[in-house]
Amino acid sequence: MSFAVQGRFTAAGRGVPRAREAAADGAFRAAAVAAALLVLVLLGLVAASMLWGGLPALRSFGLRFLYGTEWDPVAKRFAALVPIYGTLVTAAIAMLIAVPVSFGIAVFLTEVAPAWMRGPVGAAIELLAGVPSIIYGMWGLFVFVPFMADHVDPWIDATLGGLPGVGALFSGPPMGIGMLTAGIILAIMVIPFISAVMRDVFALVPPPLRESAFALGATRWEVVRRVMLPYTRSAVVGGIFLGLGRALGETMAVTFVLGNSHDFNISLLAPGNSIAAAIANEFTEADSDLYRSSLMALGFLLFVVTFLVLAAARLLLLRLARQAGR
Repeated sequence: MSFAVQGRFTAAGRGVPRAREAAADGAFRAAAVAAALLVLVLLGLVAASMLWGGLPALRSFGLRFLYGTEWDPVAKRFAALVPIYGTLVTAAIAMLIAVPVSFGIAVFLTEVAPAWMRGPVGAAIELLAGVPSIIYGMWGLFVFVPFMADHVDPWIDATLGGLPGVGALFSGPPMGIGMLTAGIILAIMVIPFISAVMRDVFALVPPPLRESAFALGATRWEVVRRVMLPYTRSAVVGGIFLGLGRALGETMAVTFVLGNSHDFNISLLAPGNSIAAAIANEFTEADSDLYRSSLMALGFLLFVVTFLVLAAARLLLLRLARQAGR
């Protein structure tokens, strides 16, 4: 057999596996595209279903549904300002507490803690992340709320309630139940998620970068601030917004300690409400189509708020990536 004929047979033999590989690669690509499109379709269907269910309420009340404070099932008049305010305020309190604490935990585990301590503390954080939200709510109601009512709320009211301008935020009845308590419970819940992300990304910083900074005489804090944070800032911001998304949508824990009141009050010590808590408490009691539609409209608003927050996080990450590229 000549070399030319042998080459043709060999090329033909190689062509069969290559054709099979190309077909398998095409099938894999199609499956991946279908999975991605399925997520978008499901997201769109969820949003559309909530919007469709909330249309009667939105048509009946118009824009007043967004800024009104009345929630009267008997008179069938509903507005969403109180749940929206409670959702945003409790999430903001949670992030103000959770971000610095999570940062401290991550720095401790990656830079300060001895090797024998990192494993147990890291495992404890992961266990906290796995605790069901209803457990946090029950603990908050039976343990944390009495502590706040007896020790924290009276001190805040007496110390900060009389301050000009901001005193209205810190004055109120020391019942223990309110937006401040709910925000603290939310902070405890999201700390494991944010700290775990920060710990993992800090651990990925190349050792030569840290060692070079230490060799130049930098302190441990300077290494964290000028080396580790700039290197991991995109992932850190992503972890923070992941925790924020969890705080915005939390239901059961907030329902236990928020007070579930539809009276608008800017005080952090006063009972309030959130979108998720209002839906969880009242959906089974909705006795009219307009009532159910108002709750569905609240769900759509929560979807919109969460989507806007995550979209802002995405834009911020893209901006950070462009700055890093420059």
